[in-house]
Amino acid sequence: MNIHDLCLTWNWAYDADFVEMLDAACRLRGLSLLQVTPENLTETMQALVNDEVTFNAFFDRASDSDARFLPLVQWACHHARRHINFHELACRAWDKGAMHQAISTSMPTPLTLILPSYEEQPSLQAVDLLSLGSSFTIKPAYGGGGDGVITEATTLSQVLVARRQFPSQRYLLQPYIVPARLGPHAAWFRALYCTGKVYLCWWDNCTHIYTPVTLEEEDHYKLGSLHKLISSIAGICGLDLFSTEIALTSDGRFVIVDYVNDPIDLRLQSKTSDGVPNDIVKDITDRLVDFVGNPSFAFQGYHSDLSHSYYRGA
Repeated sequence: MNIHDLCLTWNWAYDADFVEMLDAACRLRGLSLLQVTPENLTETMQALVNDEVTFNAFFDRASDSDARFLPLVQWACHHARRHINFHELACRAWDKGAMHQAISTSMPTPLTLILPSYEEQPSLQAVDLLSLGSSFTIKPAYGGGGDGVITEATTLSQVLVARRQFPSQRYLLQPYIVPARLGPHAAWFRALYCTGKVYLCWWDNCTHIYTPVTLEEEDHYKLGSLHKLISSIAGICGLDLFSTEIALTSDGRFVIVDYVNDPIDLRLQSKTSDGVPNDIVKDITDRLVDFVGNPSFAFQGYHSDLSHSYYRGA
């Protein structure tokens, strides 16, 4: 039987640079990477069923957009010893409504109205838009990359139209947040979290350009508490790799604007202006491979109780 240290599923062409970095990090540590793409998915699944191949750790970056990968994901849930973003925890994190309910009880989040899906309730009960201020953001519960998000909405008619775009999804309404300014920067941060490490960046919410926050800036603007905040999000969602967005408001409060993003966009900044800085992507691949190669972990297996974070194998 051919045993691989890590199996990665991927289907997005723009992941190619990240995958190349991950493969190089594996080879440097003497670990083997099995890549599963739409092109070899069927034969790989057959090889797993026939006990011709297996793997110790699993990282899925495909099933959220391609259901054909789900049988492989389920096989991994029962057989892989370690998971990067265990599937059940990832599924919960994909639901912004569920994440709001989990995070808002103990962490600073915007006032949020969660509306039922159009299919569940075509005619809305009264919605208190006045509580959201003069303008607000409309978000579908699922999806990423800004799909379906409307910023600076002002009327109920915009809500009614938005609900029909993704009729099976709940929608979140939140006040439109204008960040404070800290020196030359708008105080809007996108942070990446990977196996215990936080990568804090200034993030222009118009251009989506990342600029790493320096240690001097952290100290000068008193941003150190963001690390604890982001680590707390990790403890709640249970994921090993994700991003989050946090804004500093004009009255000096940190507010978690976008709770958990998974899978995260890991395009390189050297290839596209709104990509992640190359050094951060490189460090993430190194940490993921170290996570996979660490021998001091027990069999994780499959479990349906999402209240525990020990699936992460920490």
